[in-house]
Amino acid sequence: LLATPAPQESDPSMAPSARPTLSAVVPVYNSAGTLEDLVRRLEPVLREQADEFELILVDDGSRDESAALIAELARRHDWIEAVPLMRNFGQHNALLCGLRRARHELIVTLDDDLQNPPEEIPRLLEALTDDVDVVYGTPAQEQHGLFRDLASQITKLALQSAMGAKVARKVSPFRVFRRHLTEAFAGYKSPFVSIDVLLTWGTTRFRAVEVRHEPRTVGQSNYTLKALSTHAMNMMTGFSTFPLQMASLTGFAFTLLGMALLVFVLARTFLEGSPVQGFPFLASMIALFSGAQLFALGILGEYLARMHSRSMDRPPYAVRPTPTVPPEDAPRA
Repeated sequence: LLATPAPQESDPSMAPSARPTLSAVVPVYNSAGTLEDLVRRLEPVLREQADEFELILVDDGSRDESAALIAELARRHDWIEAVPLMRNFGQHNALLCGLRRARHELIVTLDDDLQNPPEEIPRLLEALTDDVDVVYGTPAQEQHGLFRDLASQITKLALQSAMGAKVARKVSPFRVFRRHLTEAFAGYKSPFVSIDVLLTWGTTRFRAVEVRHEPRTVGQSNYTLKALSTHAMNMMTGFSTFPLQMASLTGFAFTLLGMALLVFVLARTFLEGSPVQGFPFLASMIALFSGAQLFALGILGEYLARMHSRSMDRPPYAVRPTPTVPPEDAPRA
């Protein structure tokens, strides 16, 4: 009898690596002039980087023809989903809506004005290694105006206090991250949204890479200095206790100042024998009690801030998925 050759085990190292599935989320506001170019440039990139992909276009209450154009693009392409909102809620709110509809394991977000070139997405995906959960595409040279750049820096300073992450100064709307991070803020319901802060609820493993940033060719930015300053204030008061801590420190400093003035006035009275002058004594008392009041308000504010944090349903932990070990590779006793 001829011996039947034993089946050879396939070498895992020779098997082709599976490409990740990818969801692209784009918040849209008054961008009818760039949407078709965005889809045209984005499609070959997504096909090259993923076997399964989708594009979620969230219309944030646009006043031009963006909503109708998004619906038309979704009818023409089965990989595009159109999500119209009832009114303008804001970029981060629209983005949160799109993230919760994303189905694939990796999510890439970018603006609708083509200043984030879709051709740079492979650079972000390459930087998303096993020890990284979020990669930001930082512009090598921002193509904004003076006031827009200034407003952007204000927002990043506020974001740094809210995030507590070193990469906060390099954040941008052009980012890629793992979808399981959205589980950390699945129950978030506050109208004040900052996607970058919410991502810190699920991970601390950030990275930033420099990417090309193209000048805007159609329309103008909807983010003014006032809008970004308001966004920065919302982040500081909605996601951080830093303003309350500053109030506590200010109150404590004025308390020390009032005590020092009081000691100075009393020492001069007892040592020099001069009567206590009305204005210095009154000023020291006002500074003393005003500082004490601010200090007390700061302490109360700290408790209110913790209650506010609890009301946001911030999760106590987020479980990181671990790779499943195949039975044949499992260690034997």
